[in-house]
Amino acid sequence: MAKNIAVKQRRTPPQRTCVSCRDVFDKRRLNRVVRTPQGEVYFDTSGKMSGRGAYLCSNPECWTRAIESRRLERALNCKVSAEALALMKEKAESLTAEAVAAAI
Repeated sequence: MAKNIAVKQRRTPPQRTCVSCRDVFDKRRLNRVVRTPQGEVYFDTSGKMSGRGAYLCSNPECWTRAIESRRLERALNCKVSAEALALMKEKAESLTAEAVAAAI
């Protein structure tokens, strides 16, 4: 008789969509912005904060487009404060600097 051998299946990584370019990536490759139950908007570096999340890829143009076209606000279902928008613009600029440094 054949023995039942447990076969370990590989799990596929969770997929998420960038709210700006609509491309699908592995969840860990994207940057998460979260609206907490109190209505505050934060960067979620751990990916585990409670609240409504929206994902953006590392393309600086996506960050700029998401801010200017209010796609991020629609994805989070809230008005993003000026302070949070300023932080996101800084993040977009740092992504541009990182891309330039990587190209050198």
